[in-house]
Amino acid sequence: MTGPATLWTPPESAFTDSAMARFAHAQGLDPRRYDELHAWSVTDRSAFWSALWDFTGVLGEQGDVVEQAPDPAALGGPDELPSLRHGHMFGTRFFPRGRLNVTENLLRGDGDRLAVVAADETGVRGRLTLAELRGRVAAVQAGLRDRGVRRGSVVAGIMPNDVDNLVTMLATLSLGAAWAGCSPDFGVPGLVDRIGQVHPAVVVAAESYVYNGRTFDVRGKAEEVLDRLGHPTELVLTRSAAWESDFTGRAGADGQPTFERHPFDTPGLIMFTSGTTGLPKAIVHSAGGVLLQHLKEHVLHGDVRPGDVHSWFTSTGWMMYAWLVSALAAEATVVLLDGSPTPKRDGTPDHGHLWRIAEQARITHFGTSPAYLSGLMAAGHHPAEHHDLSALRSVLSAGAPVSPEQYDWLYTHVKQDMVFASISGGTEIHGCFQLGSPVHPVRRGEITCLALGHAMAVLDERGAPVVGVKGELVCTEPFPSMPLTFLGEEGLRRYHDTYFAERPDLWTHGDLAELTPRRSVVIYGRSDTTLKPQGVRIGTAEIYRVVDARAEIADAVVFGHSCGTDEDVVLCVVPAAGSALTADLAASLRTDIRTQASPRHVPAHVFAVPAVPVTHNGKKAEGAARAAAAGLPVRNRASLANPECLAAYEALFAATPAEATP
Repeated sequence: MTGPATLWTPPESAFTDSAMARFAHAQGLDPRRYDELHAWSVTDRSAFWSALWDFTGVLGEQGDVVEQAPDPAALGGPDELPSLRHGHMFGTRFFPRGRLNVTENLLRGDGDRLAVVAADETGVRGRLTLAELRGRVAAVQAGLRDRGVRRGSVVAGIMPNDVDNLVTMLATLSLGAAWAGCSPDFGVPGLVDRIGQVHPAVVVAAESYVYNGRTFDVRGKAEEVLDRLGHPTELVLTRSAAWESDFTGRAGADGQPTFERHPFDTPGLIMFTSGTTGLPKAIVHSAGGVLLQHLKEHVLHGDVRPGDVHSWFTSTGWMMYAWLVSALAAEATVVLLDGSPTPKRDGTPDHGHLWRIAEQARITHFGTSPAYLSGLMAAGHHPAEHHDLSALRSVLSAGAPVSPEQYDWLYTHVKQDMVFASISGGTEIHGCFQLGSPVHPVRRGEITCLALGHAMAVLDERGAPVVGVKGELVCTEPFPSMPLTFLGEEGLRRYHDTYFAERPDLWTHGDLAELTPRRSVVIYGRSDTTLKPQGVRIGTAEIYRVVDARAEIADAVVFGHSCGTDEDVVLCVVPAAGSALTADLAASLRTDIRTQASPRHVPAHVFAVPAVPVTHNGKKAEGAARAAAAGLPVRNRASLANPECLAAYEALFAATPAEATP
């Protein structure tokens, strides 16, 4: 079967030694026939998820029921959620009689093994064995228990990616309570929008954090947040006297945490959406569902083995933080990366920072983002030339589509003998719908395969499944990491309306995608930012692919702007240092977009802007740019890391624009 260039091919040993192969063989299936394994995983779901539980060695009791159909009465009745009368997906429960403790599973294994490598802008700062990590969790668990934290409670964190954050999250989950993590770089309004929805019993915050060599205060805004919450909540500051005396300075009788097992669907993680279209949604995920989902992704798809070392540059408020931490359950070491990924040294970004840590920590699985890769490419940094990456077996990327050119760069300038996995899913499912695999070839520009346990399809405008054509990505069968609900008034109704209202009983994910004849996937961007010039749907990723390849452009954002009954494509670029957006550059960009994408992708307007609006997780906020350019309110500016840049977008069409070319 023809297709894009193959950049990596699995060795013969992958079909016998990888966890994916061993799991397939255990079910009597051939790992070379992945389509059959995948079909079994989505048709005999109870058998698949039960087999996964056993194969990954989950500590706990499954119970005698794996999948239980939804009970409309328990979810508000057919009058409130009418689609339940005709469907089985929304509200399906997995392991309704199962019991486990997430932290017990994350802290299992030999106490002498290395569990954590802590790094900051200076490099690797410390290491913890599993026994040492257990001792710290036991101490904080006791402190939280003394403050009344128990199953049903919520603990919120405002901390950087350090050991204190990890320990507090694990201690919270060990008690059956839910964890709501927030990045400390959020402003007060953004923190209030999030923490105000969860009514935490305790808020644990750092006193400060460091980014690019600068120290930023957290204590002051944490205190202001609590003043605004309007309900009694205790604030505990890490490294304070109270923290030392009541938390880290104490432990249980034997220095070990206790592990009461809780129902599988006990709320465990509360994740917040980006919030650029309104108040961030507070999505409640079950502890068991997330654990099982992550074990599937790490052990089977990622081939993470005991003793491996896994990193991901992430904030504590992004879903990838908990995803990384879950690698502990695969008995891997996790690397906590605090600070900037490219801290400035004498005023110059240090593009080798994360790769030095990879070398020092012997990282086997290196997690990153397309934005970070673009920065390395633009800077001409070639990690393989400067660092010993012999331990590296896989690079993974999430957060946005990866361009084919970035695939080329990785295999040319990082390592040839490795698996590159672009993974795609989201906060909503706390996992991946499509990702990598040790038994598949890596093809240029494509996400390798559909995830086991997820019945995926791409639908055209008729609602018919299509192959080789762009359409709406949907999931047609239930899975354990579906949210329990959204917090707040009419949470179930809002949850249902977000994913099921458009297509009853089908999860509509909101991605414009293409399922290839090879059963790989290409993501073209979010459906809500899909461009529709002349009524034809096109994805922003196809334009970014072209623009990101230009050294003269440091960053860019694409959005649609209403033009009568049609829509114009608008391209806003941030020129690289020493470059400027000239008429010639704008014309050259249009030519490249026309030839490498299509005439419909060619922007009607090309503007220079000082910055691209991004969320605190570093994602482009295309909707915010579009609303500002249209003169519309940008809802929840607090979700943006740089809302001040929107003034430039508000001015684009407010008067005669000084654009490069008409």
